[in-house]
Amino acid sequence: MLKLAGPVLAKNNTLTRPTLVRLTTNAKHPEPLRKNTALLVKNFDHVKEEILSLQQSRPFAAILIIANPIPDLAELIIRNRSNIYFLNHEFAYLENGDIVRLDPIQPRISVAYRGRAPSNSILLTERCNHLCLMCSQPPKNVDDSWLLEEALELIRMIPPETQNIGITGGEPTIYGDGFIRLISTAKHNLPSTTVDVLTNGRAFHDESYARELAEVKHPALRLGIPLYSDDPVRHNYVVQSTGAFDETLRGILNLKRHGLCVEIRVVIHKETVSRLLQTCQFIARNLLFVDHVALMGLEITGFTRANLDKLWIDPYEYRDVLSDAIAILKAYGIHCSVYNHQLCILNRDIDDVYRKSISDWKNEYLPQCGSCARKSDCGGFFSSQIKYRYSAHISPF
Repeated sequence: MLKLAGPVLAKNNTLTRPTLVRLTTNAKHPEPLRKNTALLVKNFDHVKEEILSLQQSRPFAAILIIANPIPDLAELIIRNRSNIYFLNHEFAYLENGDIVRLDPIQPRISVAYRGRAPSNSILLTERCNHLCLMCSQPPKNVDDSWLLEEALELIRMIPPETQNIGITGGEPTIYGDGFIRLISTAKHNLPSTTVDVLTNGRAFHDESYARELAEVKHPALRLGIPLYSDDPVRHNYVVQSTGAFDETLRGILNLKRHGLCVEIRVVIHKETVSRLLQTCQFIARNLLFVDHVALMGLEITGFTRANLDKLWIDPYEYRDVLSDAIAILKAYGIHCSVYNHQLCILNRDIDDVYRKSISDWKNEYLPQCGSCARKSDCGGFFSSQIKYRYSAHISPF
């Protein structure tokens, strides 16, 4: 598990607001490009003289020094006009080209983009019109519109060769036209990058909004929309919102009517597993045109912790139901996958649709997994899951 945010020690702190900066390890980075660039130093003693000799007509936005203990900075502070931040060794994974957010008020650092990550996610808002029982990002009723503006700035900074980014929340479509503007910005700045949006899909029950998104003509946009049951009452209960089922279905229909890519996501837990087969049959009979269906394991964080006894079921107990659900989807020719599970507790008949889906920054394995012959194929665990609850049937291959 990687640490993506934390407090830092700041010196020469002249920043007045949270700022996105791209990291460079080149102390001779061209002066005209230093305004939004931070120098990343992993061996201060080795480059100290080079830093002290920097021409500072245009200083770096910041100098980030990974060191423990903190070296003597007296001369550096006197001779250097850059902001200086000290990071502990938990951030030693940072590399040239990564993008971080520096908050001078806390002071605090947050990692916004990692070049080596297979996918990077951008949190667009913490507001939402659902209160899902297993929400991993519990919504907050606050004005966080600054996140949208920062996301627009970040997209302009991300390298165009990036393969994938995710847009998440909260509910991204809460911004209305602002969300459309974000997707348009992604199209023009990252034309070859796949953009995965996690949305409850309800905003698209308005056909004109679905059409407006389609008119952006993003070449690689995918919308992941949850459908937790074929039973409207059950779905509405899981998301804790009246009318959600009907608006979600209308949203999916409108999005596909305008040719957009839609993935249906079903999180499996006690409240959804009893009708998992019926839900897959409903999808196959009524939503055959969707592009992908993902059957997903439970992430034990956020609201899931408070509702754990109500939601938790050992995946080993529903392994046969999961196999049957995948068989239904396959029989109708629907592209499908299994996310967020461990290989050893599933039947082998779904190996071909099993995916390593847990992001590397929140992924861990149990000690007994060390000897497993298939560890490299297995997605492992959410780090939060290891702390709270996991299958009693974990057994290395």
